[in-house]
Amino acid sequence: MGEARTMVAVEVTAPGKPEVLLPGRRPLPKPSAGEIRIAVQAAGVNRPDVLQRLGKYNPPPGVTDIPGLEVAGTVDALGDGVEGWAIGDPICALLAGGGYAEYCVAPAGQCLPVPAGLSMAEAAALPETAFTVWSNLFERGGLGPGEALLVHGGTSGIGTTAIQLGTAFGARVFATARGADKCRACVDLGAERAIDYETEDFVEVVKEATGGAGVNVVLDIVGGDYVARSIDALAVEGRYVCIGFVRGATATVNFFPVMTKRLTLTGSTLRARPLSYKTALAGQLRTRVWPLVAEGRVRPVVHEVFPLSAAAEAHRLMESNQHVGKIVLSVG
Repeated sequence: MGEARTMVAVEVTAPGKPEVLLPGRRPLPKPSAGEIRIAVQAAGVNRPDVLQRLGKYNPPPGVTDIPGLEVAGTVDALGDGVEGWAIGDPICALLAGGGYAEYCVAPAGQCLPVPAGLSMAEAAALPETAFTVWSNLFERGGLGPGEALLVHGGTSGIGTTAIQLGTAFGARVFATARGADKCRACVDLGAERAIDYETEDFVEVVKEATGGAGVNVVLDIVGGDYVARSIDALAVEGRYVCIGFVRGATATVNFFPVMTKRLTLTGSTLRARPLSYKTALAGQLRTRVWPLVAEGRVRPVVHEVFPLSAAAEAHRLMESNQHVGKIVLSVG
């Protein structure tokens, strides 16, 4: 698109419903030292984008108000000190914001090559979930081979990635989802058993499947009343990791099983973490996960691709919870 002085970007014109997302024109961002400007070809849509649109999740200080936490495209310009990249290289990146635009800038430490065999839409669906799942499932949750994992929201972007990565690293994976079709999708991705939360009790199912022991790790994007039930589903020395709360951010918890089973309750967010942490994560992904993607053992699941101008429609789909995997915006 050349060195245009302005670019098209989707703006949150006011907190509210999806229709507040409207295309506008913004100055072309300039890469600072250590940053890469990316000519965006695709941008992932994530739950935090919806929260930002609603006025409930503002960008960190100094970060653009343009939504979008992950992109794929090509290297357009390099800031001072950036090495290992050339203009035109295929690239995907984790952002703190700015993805819903024709161009964005990202710290070089949060950029990774587009894995072999992936389309730009697939590559744009990878960074946010890969960084989030790796940091929470394997670092905070300490998931190991042979352990049992319960993933809540198995057909979300996080869920589809967690099922595949858990399976690839030798865990027994269980997942919750709504309805037969979504449960089938979880099994197709590698889950040993998918649990329809509308008709089944996930605590009973995982305890029966594990001989009464329970699971070693729960990865939860649901929150609310799922917190106490997840504690019941955990085995001795189990780890509960919360990274979202679709059902609410508060819960009533009986700490007696936390004490008697020596459980760990933890959680995290990624957006405001320092560059040094995200750079270290990117290094782990490049060596541990990107080869699995290139081999086809882990693949981003893209449900639908919308043009950038239809960002509002993409948000409506996300809020309907009818999708399996990721929703992506095509740029240009």
